[in-house]
Amino acid sequence: MASVLVASPTIDSRYTPFRLSIRESKIHQRGVYAEEFIPARRKVIEYTGERISRRETKRRGEGSFTYLFTLDDYWTIDGAVGGSGAEIINHSCDPNLRSSIHKGHILYWSKRDIRRGEELTIDYLFSKNVERIPCCCGAKNCRGTINVK
Repeated sequence: MASVLVASPTIDSRYTPFRLSIRESKIHQRGVYAEEFIPARRKVIEYTGERISRRETKRRGEGSFTYLFTLDDYWTIDGAVGGSGAEIINHSCDPNLRSSIHKGHILYWSKRDIRRGEELTIDYLFSKNVERIPCCCGAKNCRGTINVK
């Protein structure tokens, strides 16, 4: 069983200081967009969801759609259950966000100034030791895969 498909994703304003929206994306299905200017080096959104064990992660990780983010050696956050909207942020090989883990919280930070209307992206950094997943980000420096080479 995979993570459930987020049918009607929304941005939970409790986890972001910025106005963000979800709409159709050129990268993959839907994406998250800045509805206002976001300065560089600012917390943009927290990745939230259900905290699940490694065993449950393995069970939910099979399938077409997953919204799983590894927190540490034991815990994973499943954004499909109680997600803030960050789970909809698409991968790019040239992202405008970076992630950090601080005291059990996954935070997305702006790497540079982000223009109003720009899609938010993060490098998923999937392991080179798992199934290769093609990338459709369209960046000039695209690796061709979401996996790290």
